[in-house]
Amino acid sequence: MLDAKLRPLIDPPLNAIGRTLAGAGITANTITFAGLALGLAGAAAIALGHIGWGLALILANRVLDGLDGAVARARGPSDLGGYFDIVADFAFYVAVPVGFGILAPANTLPALVLVASFVLTGVSFLAFAVIAGKRGASTEAHGKKSFFYSTGLAEGTETIAVFIAMCLMPAWFGPIAYAYAALCTLTVFQRSAMAVSAFRD
Repeated sequence: MLDAKLRPLIDPPLNAIGRTLAGAGITANTITFAGLALGLAGAAAIALGHIGWGLALILANRVLDGLDGAVARARGPSDLGGYFDIVADFAFYVAVPVGFGILAPANTLPALVLVASFVLTGVSFLAFAVIAGKRGASTEAHGKKSFFYSTGLAEGTETIAVFIAMCLMPAWFGPIAYAYAALCTLTVFQRSAMAVSAFRD
């Protein structure tokens, strides 16, 4: 919901840094995998009870997630890079609630529910992208991407805000997880309605 609105603010500084990194010979895929490693390390830190470190690593992951796209735009995007980027994103999104689920037994059920909602959201996102691409649809509302990015109530910005809230208020993990799982479910219905409108004929 907020991703497209933030792009005009975050893209200019990210693109400037991305051009510098690309000029130094650093590839987008290198940054993608470095960001994934940091994100998974953040989830592991949360699972071990080091939530402050987990939050720091989550934020570092998001910075690198922005930079890999900026480097790709500077060097020229690739389909393989787009593939690795989305796989890394969803691996990170799933890992954080799993970390909280391991942290405390009371977190297990809400973590499972949240992960399930992420799976449904991801399926709706990717299915829409495949069919939109097949029909030749395009959009740059989320910046220049390797494939079609459909909008939704629950996107990257909202997910990171929720992860930050979980880290700052770990005792409230359950209610936050259930509430965001509900928003993710609404996003699936929203995308389904968009699909009915866009793909009916």
